[in-house]
Amino acid sequence: MSQEKVDRYKEEKRNRAKIIKKEKREWMLTKIGLAAIAVIIVGWVGMSVYTGVKQSDENTAVLETYTLDTSALDEYIDGLDAE
Repeated sequence: MSQEKVDRYKEEKRNRAKIIKKEKREWMLTKIGLAAIAVIIVGWVGMSVYTGVKQSDENTAVLETYTLDTSALDEYIDGLDAE
């Protein structure tokens, strides 16, 4: 090993505790950030579903019905069967 590598190794060994502490802190911040993003996404999806369900409940309160007279169509089909 060259002297430069030896010096670098010794410096790293001296500061190993600080380096490990810094890496742990960065990892913890990453986990907290990812958890916050996950909470935001879950909350957003939950609100979207809640809003959709609430609107569909309001829309189903007024139910419109339609009737269709198909007697002419029935007579036409019966006429085809008779031939």
